[in-house]
Amino acid sequence: MSGVVAAWTRPLVRPFLSRSTYGRWVFLLLGGVFVIPYIALYAMLLRLMTVELADGGRPVGLVLTVLAVAISWMPAFIPGVRVLEAAAARALLDAGVPPHVGAPLSWSARWRAAAWFVLHMAVGALLTLLLLMALPIGVTLLVGPFFLSGGMELGCVRFPTNGTLAAAWVPLVGLAVIVGTFYLGAATGALLGRCAPAFLGPSAAERLAELAEQADQLAERNRLARELHDSVGHALTITTLQASAAQRVLEADPEFVRNALLAIEETGRSALEDLDHVLGLLRDGASSTKPQPTLADLDRLLAKTRSTGVTVDARLDGDVHRIPLVVSREAYRIVQEGLTNALRHAGKVPVTVRLAVNVDELELEMTNPIDAAPRRRTRHGGGRGLKGINERVAILRGAASAGQEDDRWRVAVRLPLRAAR
Repeated sequence: MSGVVAAWTRPLVRPFLSRSTYGRWVFLLLGGVFVIPYIALYAMLLRLMTVELADGGRPVGLVLTVLAVAISWMPAFIPGVRVLEAAAARALLDAGVPPHVGAPLSWSARWRAAAWFVLHMAVGALLTLLLLMALPIGVTLLVGPFFLSGGMELGCVRFPTNGTLAAAWVPLVGLAVIVGTFYLGAATGALLGRCAPAFLGPSAAERLAELAEQADQLAERNRLARELHDSVGHALTITTLQASAAQRVLEADPEFVRNALLAIEETGRSALEDLDHVLGLLRDGASSTKPQPTLADLDRLLAKTRSTGVTVDARLDGDVHRIPLVVSREAYRIVQEGLTNALRHAGKVPVTVRLAVNVDELELEMTNPIDAAPRRRTRHGGGRGLKGINERVAILRGAASAGQEDDRWRVAVRLPLRAAR
């Protein structure tokens, strides 16, 4: 029986214990507070706009009402008011109103926000007035029969207070008035919370701006993922080959082992710096400020690759300094990924790199034999090298091809220079 009673009373008690109920009341009382300046303004206009009519002096009520309503709508068109109302609805009404992005406000959104502001003030004023009336009445009815004698009159209703059985129901009426007002405010706040997204929700322009911002963030994260894959993947491939070579000549050539370990240390430190940089950008959401390698740093990349014992024949025709920065940066990563793929899948085979800087485009070609040192493919990982190259080329509106030609693997890329400028 006690469990049934508890289940029955739980919905009645829950509003008193819920934080959202008191937040809704605060929201309604704020609306009542917003009305106070308008009441003062209306009282001032009431004194200034009194005209003499045939039956005596009386205010032009219709004009005053229209003017007061018009003035009440003016602050609602300020963009900051909409932001504040949305923040208050989220915090106090638990309304599902998303934060607004920096998009130009349409007149439709302004009118919806203005209607919400006026609705907030009107409902808040009514509930505030009701609370100011209900609390004294409820408290009087609750304690009056115990301290007063001779009866109480509230309006046109007379309540007995002589301490008899006839007055026993009066405190119950007072309690019902207080609790009913409390529930009415909670229900009104819940209804406003459901209506808030319709008035304060994002407009079509804001949705488009939010989607564009999300697309920019996704593109930036994809770019950082490609940078991380290329730089760290190349470093791991280099260090793996150097460690393998050092292990084979550990006792026969200590000098080679020492140089290999130094190269591994340098490559690992550089990879850690790139990793920390990219992870910091992903975590903080900031823009990249670290200078990215370009074709001007190609000699250093080739030197690292040659340190593994791989023969790299590189030829550059033209001036790399006149290449736009974005093309030079992406071309560097393409060469890095091509060298990584050659080392990973073909082993220590000779690699040929050709770059030609033409008037309108940059031509890049990398070739290596595929049957000189056949290697067994690893079971896990890989498979993103060519995809990353194609993504970089597509961003610059270039063209790329990769595949086997006779007994060699060839990667050819053409990147336009004018579009990049």
